[in-house]
Parts: sequence; structure tokens; C-alpha cells
Amino acid sequence: MFDTMTMTKVLGAVCGTLLIFLLGSWVAEEIYHAGGHGDHEQAYVIPVEGGDAIDEVIDDGPPFADVFALASAADGEGLWRACSACHALEQGVNGVGPYLYGVVGRDVGVAEGYTQYSGALNEVVDVWTPEQLNAFLVGPKAYAPGTSMGYNGMRKIEDRANLIAYLDSLDD
Repeated sequence: MFDTMTMTKVLGAVCGTLLIFLLGSWVAEEIYHAGGHGDHEQAYVIPVEGGDAIDEVIDDGPPFADVFALASAADGEGLWRACSACHALEQGVNGVGPYLYGVVGRDVGVAEGYTQYSGALNEVVDVWTPEQLNAFLVGPKAYAPGTSMGYNGMRKIEDRANLIAYLDSLDD
């Protein structure tokens, strides 16, 4: 039924059609872009007073000191699980990261027996106050560029306050 000549004609028709579509597309692109669409200034501009200024309102929520005053150490204990993958709560017991026993109020980079500090934190902060820990836990990489801590951060301010309250409650 189909001989070689018929198959050659069908293949030639398909290739010819494809060639026509490709050439048509190329011609249409050349015509459209030759007109310079988008390369000119707007024909009519409506001036708006203060139109260039963008007022960006950022609602950071309540101040951290207020949230920390109401924080629950019991709720923070549940949040500790994410930290326990790299940190320990026993003094002198280090994991991938330094131990966090007594971290609130401790100088940065002085955990006993831990020697793998990146040095990036020392450039940003001297002492781990609750406010500094809060800022760090929002996003460690943004807070101290170059830090070796790979944690993405804790988004909720209440969770950060509860975790810091829990860490603070461990060492009286």
C-alpha cells in the first residue's frame, strides 16, 4: 500500500510544512522587533505628587522585650528539639555546634572545648543577650554573614522568645 515514493512525499510534505512555519515565525519576529516596540518613552505621563517615593510600612509586631517578658520556658522546651541536632545542653559537651548551657549572657565564642567558631559572630556581637539571640535566630546567615551555622531561622517572635526563655532558665 505504501511504497517508497509515497513515504518520501509524506516526509517531504512534513519537512516543507515545518520549514514554512519556522520561516514564518522568523519573519514575524523581524517585523515585530524592527518596529522598536518598547524602545520609546511613554506618550503621555500623568504627574503624581510624591509618585517616585515609595512609603513602605513594615510591621515588625510588638517589641521583643514585651514578648520576652511573657515568654514560656515550658513552650521553649518543645522548640529545643530543632537545636538539639547540633547543640547540647550540658556544659562542656559540644556537638557540631557549641553547647548552649548558659548561653544567655555568655560572651560570644567562649564555649568550653569548642574550637570551630567561624569568627563571623565576633564581628557582630560580644555578648549573647536575649535581644542578640533573637536577632540571630531570625536568620543566622543574614545576621552574621560568614557564620558556619546552617540553620534557616525561626520565623515567629513568640517561638524565639520561648526558646530563649528556656535556654535562660537552665542555668539559674
